[in-house]
Formats: sequence, structure tokens, C-alpha cells
Amino acid sequence: MKLLGLLMGCALAAGAASNDTFLIRDADVYPVTGPVMKGVSVLVQDGKIADIAPKIVAPKGIRVVDAKGLRVYPGMIDSATELGLQEIELVRETEDTGELGEFMPQLRALSAVNPASEHFPVVRVNGITSVMTFPSSGSTGGGGGGGRFGGTERQFISGQAALIHTDGWTWDDMAIKPGAAVHLIFPAMPRAGRGGAAAIETTPTEVAGSAAATGVTAAKRTYDEQIAKVNQFFDDARNYQKAKAADLPGFRRNLKFEAMIPVLDGKVPVAISASRASAIHDAVQFADKQRVKIVILQPRDVAKAAPELKAKDIPIVLGRVLALPENEDDAYDAPHTLAAEAYKVGVKFAFGTFGNEFVRNLPYEAAAAVAFGLPYDEALKALTINPAQIWGVADQIGSIEKGKWADLTVTNGDPLEIQTEYKHIYIKGREVELTNRQTELYRKYSNRP
Repeated sequence: MKLLGLLMGCALAAGAASNDTFLIRDADVYPVTGPVMKGVSVLVQDGKIADIAPKIVAPKGIRVVDAKGLRVYPGMIDSATELGLQEIELVRETEDTGELGEFMPQLRALSAVNPASEHFPVVRVNGITSVMTFPSSGSTGGGGGGGRFGGTERQFISGQAALIHTDGWTWDDMAIKPGAAVHLIFPAMPRAGRGGAAAIETTPTEVAGSAAATGVTAAKRTYDEQIAKVNQFFDDARNYQKAKAADLPGFRRNLKFEAMIPVLDGKVPVAISASRASAIHDAVQFADKQRVKIVILQPRDVAKAAPELKAKDIPIVLGRVLALPENEDDAYDAPHTLAAEAYKVGVKFAFGTFGNEFVRNLPYEAAAAVAFGLPYDEALKALTINPAQIWGVADQIGSIEKGKWADLTVTNGDPLEIQTEYKHIYIKGREVELTNRQTELYRKYSNRP
């Protein structure tokens, strides 16, 4: 018995000294879901938050992080990227963002994620601990209205987006929710955008009355055919689901339809790329008809679409704030005010950068929205708890609460301010190095003889 007790004591001591067990002492904690807690300690055990209190006695042998004068925030979440799927945009061999095919719901972005991507350290050092990584589309129509989710071939469903941590040895280790959403690029008709480019969606009703419009009849016919094709695919998937449940003779498994069953059951949302109010309206009608949950990606006409989105309790993922207006007649600050517009009408929203190039600037995108009317606390929520709720993982990440993963950042100031320094960053309780390719190059050439 004494030997058993000794072994158990050694095991507890080893656990207390492990990399994902520690105590942050005397910090100002910003939990996001509650008021700021001044001068408290955060106990992390086995990668999860065990306690938050003014006085916590550190277990014997535990690592203690002195955070007096520092702040602790939950790690930020980018709700739309291609991290891990694309390394260098102009080198085709480093891209794994999509496959050919109109309907590819069985494709899982997670299985293509490269944990060794140089992009992950770059975004980690700026407090971004989780991202949604999307398979991109081959569509020119539905797109995100300016994101990288576009190409030259018509594709409707590009695959399953994955919610992942930005650190881990393998893609399985990084996974938070492997199939967080199925990406649908909603059919749309082109409309001339900034510079005359046919890039922004519109429905036939918007252009049918224009005598100058050319090819309207053909475009409307194509649009109707595409809508019918998408509806038919969902109908076929539902028939497959019924046949599987009935165990009919001769039933054959279909991977595409198997991937749709969680969507039809309401367990996985459909992330729909739709920009203009008319396209969003049609997407909402489609969701009602097919009885599926949806999230709208990169909407632009938020003010027009917001009442319907609010009534249906449909969340949105806003695109880059630090961007140019889409159309020549848009207000100069159109992208900057979208978040404030969504907040005013009560639509739940999160921020996404829709690519890899600007993920590191995610906190400053939110800061720009604050400058144009979005309350500061709402901006912080749109980077943390809101995306966690939208993607169904609010019980795991998104705020500083007992039982959640210790995705934490320790800073010397406001994370939305560019001059703020990150002193410590933890993902699942593991401290990550605050280095990346840029810091290594800086160190290398600073020491050049």
C-alpha cells in the first residue's frame, strides 16, 4: 500500500509539472462572457481551465507564471481561412484547397491540413489560436464577394470546413470540430462591380427590368437550372437518408449522401457564400425549403438583409473590414460599417479574413469596425465567443471559463491595439513559442557580421 501511495504521489507530481498544467498568478482576466476580473489567478490542469479566483494555492511542483500588470484574454478565432491548405498561392504544388466536381460534401478539409505550414506560427504570435479552414470553391458566381473563395469552374458544394487549433503535431491533434460546416456556393447571376468586373451576385428580379441588360433570358434560365440542381441534390440526399433508415434491399452506400446526413439532421450547418441582399434572401428561402441550418458567409448588403436574418436567427461571418467598397456607388466606408449595422439589428456575427494573407491582422480588422460604430465589447465577442457559438463549440473554447480548453493569451495591453505585446500564448494549455519565419529572419540578419 505504501508503494502504491508513493507511485500515485509521483504521478500527481509529474502531472502538476507537465507542460499543460500551470498557474497564472495576479493577472487581469477578460473572460468575454462576464465582467473583467482584476488581480486574479487562473489554474490550468491537463490543458483545461480548472479554476479562476483571487487566491489560488498552487499545487506542489506546479509551474507558476507571474502575470502582475498583465492581461489574460481568450484566444481569437478567425471564422474563414484556408490555413493549412495553401502555402504559396502561385505554386500549385503547395495548394490543396479544392477538387473538381459540382457536389463534393464528402471532402474533408481537415485531412489536407499541413500542420507544418509556415502560416500557423505567423498567426499564432498575434493571438489567433483557432481558425475555420475552408475548402475553396471553383465558382465565380456565389463567392464571398472579394474573398479567395473563387475560381473558374462551377461548383456548388466544395466540402467540409474544419475548425482547428493553430498548433499541433498532426491535423488530428489540431482538430476542434472536423466537420464544422458544409460549404455551399449559392447560385447567382453576375452584376458589374467596381471596375466593371462581373463579380457581385444578383438575382433575375434585379436585372429583368433593365432594357440595357444583355443575355438576361439566358442568365435567368441558367440561374433557375442551378437552383433546381442544388435542390435536387438535397432531395436525393434526403431520399438516401430515408432508404438507409429503412434498410431497403439492394441499398448501396454513397459517400456524398452519407456526408449530407448530419446536415439534414441539423447537426452541421451549411455555410453559404452569398453577398447581396437578394442572394441572401434566396439562400434563406432555400434553407427553409430544405429545413437546414445555415450561416451566411461574407454578406455585403447587411442592412437590407438583416431583418430577415434576425427573424430567422441566422448568423453571419463578415469579410475583411480593411477593404475597398465592392461597387463604384458604395459609400467609402461600406466595409467598415457592416459590423455596426449587424449589431444594431441584433444579427450574430463573427469576423473572417477569407484567405491566408491577412489572418494575422484579424484583431485590427475588428478594431477598424470599432472606429466605425461597433461597441468594443462586441468586437471582442466577434473574435471569441460569437464564432464559438456559431460553429457549435462554445462549451470548449471562446471564453475564459471553468472546464474549457486553456486557449489563452497573456498581453501587456489591449489585443486590438497594434502596439500590444504578447508575453505568453497557450493552446490547449500548451505554451507555444512566440516565433515565426519573420522573427527567425530578423534574428538571423540582425546577427550578420
